[in-house]
Amino acid sequence: MCKIRAIKRTFPLFFLICLSSMVLTGCWDRTEVNDLALILATGMDKGKKNNIELSVLIFIPQPQQSGQGSGMSGGSSSGQSFVRSAEGETVADAMARLQEALTRKVFWGQNEVLLIGDKLAKKGISDQIDFWMRHSEPRIRADVFVSKGKAKTVLKAMPELEKDASKQLRKIVQTHIGVKVTVKDLLQMLSSESNAAVLPWVENLSPSQMDKKKAIPTINGAVIFKDGKMVGRLSDKGTRGILWPRNEIKSGVITISFKDEKGYISLNLLRSHNELIPSIKNGKWNMHIKTNADLEVIQNTTKFNLLQPNIIKKAEQKVKNEIEQRERFAFKEVQRKLHADIFGFADEFERKYPQTWKQKRNQWNEIFPKVAVSFETKVNIQRSGLADGKPKRGAER
Repeated sequence: MCKIRAIKRTFPLFFLICLSSMVLTGCWDRTEVNDLALILATGMDKGKKNNIELSVLIFIPQPQQSGQGSGMSGGSSSGQSFVRSAEGETVADAMARLQEALTRKVFWGQNEVLLIGDKLAKKGISDQIDFWMRHSEPRIRADVFVSKGKAKTVLKAMPELEKDASKQLRKIVQTHIGVKVTVKDLLQMLSSESNAAVLPWVENLSPSQMDKKKAIPTINGAVIFKDGKMVGRLSDKGTRGILWPRNEIKSGVITISFKDEKGYISLNLLRSHNELIPSIKNGKWNMHIKTNADLEVIQNTTKFNLLQPNIIKKAEQKVKNEIEQRERFAFKEVQRKLHADIFGFADEFERKYPQTWKQKRNQWNEIFPKVAVSFETKVNIQRSGLADGKPKRGAER
């Protein structure tokens, strides 16, 4: 009798387990990594027939075999990756044609670099960026660059220290010395009230004397976009100048000198903060840029004693002038020559003067070049190091 009762109690539980096992799907739809073509970087160029040429840096994973290394295959000298290209009327069309030429399924989850050739950038990129935002697979956090010449050529470069061009470019922008823009950032800039954007400029350096077969992709300044088209380029000096108003300067070294003293003082940027303060008075549009920067002395080849307060103030004033000089140079190039609001002035005026902005937004292209810009820069040298640049006798290192 007890056995019958025990069976009756356990039967519902047994029936539930059997029923659950029938609806479990398991891994029937899984895709093995050996069946994937992993995209590490993508390049877009203007095609031969005025269409889109899509190039991808592909990594092919393969199972590791005993007694061998990584077991990766490819067309490059490292044997790990290669570049394939296809042309189409749109990016989506080119992507479909590219998939037709590959035996493995294209996987975009590892794509971390989007490179745009300069000819396509001058023609316009708004339609191409639309694909990257609508498609569910490509990453919107991928870093975006514009290349001198064809993007495909840069993707084929083999750097000396990194395994491929994708890794090389990502390592450089992670230093935060220059401009860093993702696909998401680019779309936000192009869809903002200013309708202007800035992207890092990439060039292939000449092959080194150590290895003449390898080219090295490097970032050399930035390019300016307006209405989705590339309208100009900035040098390294101009690029550093635009980072301050955009509040994107994260690191850097400023070297100053004095007319009455031989030698130089080099300072490392510890932190900075910038604020844009718009104002409209008597029909005149003004933008006040407030900057606070903390630095430390990392080298002093002068005879100045940096422990003296008057010398520190003199150095701080010199750094202040240097920062504002870089900003003025950038504004001269971007505001007066290119008329591209990459600083976000339009958004600041809209937030503070919404009614005025509604009336004047269609005239912004005429207003922006005439906006008066003023600067208020505060520099604080927090650590000055040794007094005269030389360790004292008996001092511990």
